[in-house]
Amino acid sequence: MTGRKPDILLITTDQQRYDASGGAGPDFLRTPHFDHLRRGGVTFARAYSDCPLCVPARVSIMTGRYATSHGQTGNGPTEGFIPRDRSLPSVLRSLGYATAAIGKMHFGPERARHGFDEMILPADYYRWMDRAPHPWRPMRHGMGQNELYPAMATVPECLTLTSWTAEQCVEYIRERRDPTVPFFLWCSFSKPHPPLDPPEPYYSMYRASPIPAPAIGTWVDSPRCPAAIRRAIGEWSSDLLTPDLLREARAAYYGLITQIDYNMGRVFAALQDRGLFDETLIIYTSDHGEFLGDHRLAAKTFMLEGSAHIPFVIRPPKSWGIPPGTVSDALVTHADILPTLAAAAGVSPPPECDGMDLLALLRGSTAPRRYLHAVGGRAGSPAYMGVTDGRWKYIYYPEGPAEQLFDLASDPMELSDLAGAAGYERIAEELREEVRRRHADGRTGFAPDGRLPVRPAAADSTSERRARIWPGYHTEHYDKDVRH
Repeated sequence: MTGRKPDILLITTDQQRYDASGGAGPDFLRTPHFDHLRRGGVTFARAYSDCPLCVPARVSIMTGRYATSHGQTGNGPTEGFIPRDRSLPSVLRSLGYATAAIGKMHFGPERARHGFDEMILPADYYRWMDRAPHPWRPMRHGMGQNELYPAMATVPECLTLTSWTAEQCVEYIRERRDPTVPFFLWCSFSKPHPPLDPPEPYYSMYRASPIPAPAIGTWVDSPRCPAAIRRAIGEWSSDLLTPDLLREARAAYYGLITQIDYNMGRVFAALQDRGLFDETLIIYTSDHGEFLGDHRLAAKTFMLEGSAHIPFVIRPPKSWGIPPGTVSDALVTHADILPTLAAAAGVSPPPECDGMDLLALLRGSTAPRRYLHAVGGRAGSPAYMGVTDGRWKYIYYPEGPAEQLFDLASDPMELSDLAGAAGYERIAEELREEVRRRHADGRTGFAPDGRLPVRPAAADSTSERRARIWPGYHTEHYDKDVRH
């Protein structure tokens, strides 16, 4: 590594699952620029969101802390959870970096900068489109922010939010940044989060492809299915979606990912045009995944693979000598981003950080973590508490209670729940004890008395919940920063 501080580009997508990324996705998926990053960098094949929800993941990126440490485990305000003087951009600003956030931040209040010098949000895109003299307006298809039904964009590709986000990053690199100091740019795409509404040619790109069907575990329709998952299936009504509709939805989802990838190429070209691409440190990841009908579920939040397993690639500057094209099985998460970027810039992270420096891990000077934990729900009322060692995954659900155990080596789609099965008792007990140990001191608030919590299964009527809960309906008054 040279003494020069690297320029840093953090790219995030929203709701992109691991097996919808280059190298892990289907062979037909077109992601040439993500693949270029993989070939020139390090792919972490065991990256997980430790609280698979938009705001908790972003607070972890900004603080270098696990969700159970920073305390924001729901989609609520970020003020009070991100210390301005110790946030990721503030740490880099203290070293002379210019810092910019472009795209979806999901901070609350919306214009909270949390240490960034400048911020350009989707709200600015919608304001720009509202004032445009042309007749095109985005999201006039009527699909909501969490529906799996596919739709087509109501604006041309060049006027989509994805294209606009890339264009703002291109302008920052080429025109707006201060060329006398290094920059940290967070380029945050809002897709492939629903609505699944790619423009042409991306809408049609995969409709004739061999789209994989959703994975449905043998446990889903059995009495062993955790009550929390049964309720989520009913809330999202995802079990009512036909195979043909899910196939179309998945084709649209892949189209959104390719649209992001092609637009990402414009950002890389801007770096190349300024002679910066080879020596820029680039990280690509997503906040969480999307079930896409797996186990009859939609959206995210649970620790199952479709929701929690995410793409994660680091492409270091070429001069740093880290072997390109490396694949690591180390367990990594969002909390690792701040310590990694701080170390790359030449400073120690704030002492409260939970994450590790992944560059030190790659050089062998830091040991990999043995376990990675995840939680869902709020402290005092958790929906689940889980842990994985990279091969085995154990999830404890207080409601019921219920537990699940999966062997990811032989069953990567989690089709067979081994909890309670003969021959797996020891593994389940070891991981159950690891979950208890993680929360035993009460600091996380998920097991305040040192014991795994237990709640009776709530009486529930799926038909009644479907009548009063619906994830769709688009509104013009929806918070603009989380309109996708």
